Amino acid sequence: VKERDSAQQLCSGAGEPLACENMTVEPLNINHLPSSILLKIFSNLSLDERGLCASLVCKYWRDLCLDFQLWKQLDLSGRAQVKDDVLIRIASWIQNLTEINISDCRNVTDKGVCFLISKSPGLLKYTACRCKQLNNSTLDSIAQNCHLLQKLHVGNQDKLTDEGLKQIGEMCPKLKDIHFGQCYQLSDEGMVAIAKGCPNLQRIYMQENKMVTDKSVKAFAEHCPELQYVGFMGCSVTSEGVIHLTRLRQLSSLDLRHITELNNETVMEVVKKCKNLSSLNLCLNWCINDRCVEFIAKEGRSLKELYLVSCRITDYALIAIGQYSVTIETVDVGWCKEITDQGAMQISKTSKSLRYLGLMRCDKVNEETVEQLVQQYPHITFSTVMQDCKRTLERAYQMGWTPSTSAS
Repeated sequence: VKERDSAQQLCSGAGEPLACENMTVEPLNINHLPSSILLKIFSNLSLDERGLCASLVCKYWRDLCLDFQLWKQLDLSGRAQVKDDVLIRIASWIQNLTEINISDCRNVTDKGVCFLISKSPGLLKYTACRCKQLNNSTLDSIAQNCHLLQKLHVGNQDKLTDEGLKQIGEMCPKLKDIHFGQCYQLSDEGMVAIAKGCPNLQRIYMQENKMVTDKSVKAFAEHCPELQYVGFMGCSVTSEGVIHLTRLRQLSSLDLRHITELNNETVMEVVKKCKNLSSLNLCLNWCINDRCVEFIAKEGRSLKELYLVSCRITDYALIAIGQYSVTIETVDVGWCKEITDQGAMQISKTSKSLRYLGLMRCDKVNEETVEQLVQQYPHITFSTVMQDCKRTLERAYQMGWTPSTSAS
């Protein structure tokens, strides 16, 4: 009775009871939400979802989809149809982008990209991987206009040279993350300029930069003490350069794939000195042996990921990991031809932390053994050709895929 009387009083606005059931209430819809909430919802939509779907619902939504708050980040990656005129139009009505991604946009030129950059003095992140048509002009424009830049990913751009990097090193001191992989004209000259001018670097990734040598590694180790991720896959780097990385006390991830002159002693010294190292990639280094892996298992107190594809190791390495490491969760020994059933079984049995074991093309490991391990240790993911195919099929079935039946 009290609840009924209270409801009647609320409807009357005074103390007199009214017939609430006769009042009509406008049904709520999403447009009753504050515009700030709708903008937050729209911010989780992709560019296509906003431009081709949400903006077509009504004029109110179209106006919201054009709000400057939703255009701080511009992701045009993979859009081959985008040309300079699109970039110029965007720059004409959107000011001060903080993120630009034009990776794989093969039809834009330096003219359009430079115009867009010139209108974005607050740019923090620039990504333009595999845009082979671009040259140093874009880097010069960034250096002149974007002094707050923190991320620069321009991998696989053949026309970039050291002159562009010198400009970046001189004008973008806040840079933290660089990716110059497969920029084949870059050399130590440009890398040293970046190292000296950008002391706040935390992440560097190089790949197949044949003119990048130990001189660059030494420069980064000396001038960039905050480095956490370092990758020099396939560069002309040797143990003499890698040893300088022992100065990086915050180093957590190290990619040394395919370093032609890398010895076990250097790797062991890096693991010993870099106490925060959590991921170590030594794939395609034939010199890495069981003794080195045993040392890594004992001394890598923070290590969680260890990649050893195509290294010269045997079952002893896997047994050592299982016996000595209490932190390593991921181990990949694919294409290590001397790994057998014994190593796979022992590490699975003894390791308390293992969650993934890569055994791709370890031909001495029988598939029957792997099937038994899958059943016996369900908390570990085993990767072989057969097991990966099974998981792919399971995911397909879960998503509703059914095999087509041929007509009789």
